[in-house]
Amino acid sequence: MPRVALETSAGRIVIEVETVKAPITAANFLRYVDQKKLDGVVFYRDVKVADRFGFVQFGTDGDAKRTLPPIKHEPTSETGLHHTDGTISVARLGLGTARGDFTISVGDQTPSLDAGHGQPADGQGYAAFGHVVEGMDVVVKILDAPVSPTATRRGAFQGQVPETPVAVVSARRVKD
Repeated sequence: MPRVALETSAGRIVIEVETVKAPITAANFLRYVDQKKLDGVVFYRDVKVADRFGFVQFGTDGDAKRTLPPIKHEPTSETGLHHTDGTISVARLGLGTARGDFTISVGDQTPSLDAGHGQPADGQGYAAFGHVVEGMDVVVKILDAPVSPTATRRGAFQGQVPETPVAVVSARRVKD
């Protein structure tokens, strides 16, 4: 499986991308990497539910210059992947709206983010497509960073916006 290194201002995160079980979603992520559209983005959302439990989100955040067309949804009920500790998935609103925003789970989010459990309301879950294989300590550091009680991103995520967002300096495929 291909691997991608996210060099961040907080350290290195390496993600193994599941191109066999989630080919559409994996190809989407790799397009963002190969076109360097994730270079310079930030981790703009920290959702900490408990110690070592929640998720962090990064990506294009609606930047039209960075955002590629939406992709078909690949629910976990079809891919067999689950939102365990370190799983990366693509953010979405409705079905077929996922683009260039990604979340990394901290702690086992199965079944709440998987298909069939009401998140989002359509019950189709989020499309998991890979797993952190190096740098979970960096992901936890991002999750544990202080958040602003009042800041929002485009009017959303109040109480979840980091006071000092971690930047993705570069995202590149790792050569074996």
